[in-house]
Amino acid sequence: MRPLLVLRPEPGASATVRRAEAMGLVAQAHPIFALEPLPWRLPEGRFDGLVLTSANAVRLAGALPDLPVHAVGEATAAVARAAGAKVVTVGRGGVDALLAEVPVGLRLLHLAGEDRIEPSAPGPDILAVPVYRAQPLPLPPPEVLQGRVLLIHSPAAGRRLASIDGPRSTMRLAAISPAAASACGSGWERIAVAERPSDEALLSLAAELCKD
Repeated sequence: MRPLLVLRPEPGASATVRRAEAMGLVAQAHPIFALEPLPWRLPEGRFDGLVLTSANAVRLAGALPDLPVHAVGEATAAVARAAGAKVVTVGRGGVDALLAEVPVGLRLLHLAGEDRIEPSAPGPDILAVPVYRAQPLPLPPPEVLQGRVLLIHSPAAGRRLASIDGPRSTMRLAAISPAAASACGSGWERIAVAERPSDEALLSLAAELCKD
């Protein structure tokens, strides 16, 4: 069985490794980004709800505005609830699927990362405010990457991997979305995309790629 390398920032990397090990996979964390909070303030005007597309926004934003929360998935919703927020919508398939469930006519505040995926379809009136950013960390050395299955949790991670030198033909990539897969470039042994943009679906895909 091929070993798995988790590249997402902490604390998500360690959480993914624990899930992978519970599935019987051999996994190691090597984050290629570190998250840091950004200064921000609540914009003026009335908002009907808060959009959260990452648990990192909850962890790094500080106190959340007292607004109903529309969360991209259950993991983000759980962190928001732990922070005292009232979650009214939990998405099942990415930001577009989440916004499709939100009533029309609302004005929403999106606390987000500096590098974020914008909705691709028309939807509610949303004002995005960056509350954190990802700072690059050194990429793993070539000997760590060779022969492994790499988890790609974001297009930003894909772009970092696309910059590596040397042969890629022994590495298999499990990407959380088509955008993340496209950002990785070419030359890999195999690239596959999870059925849903969730850590659970990504690990299910990775388990198949780990089989020789």
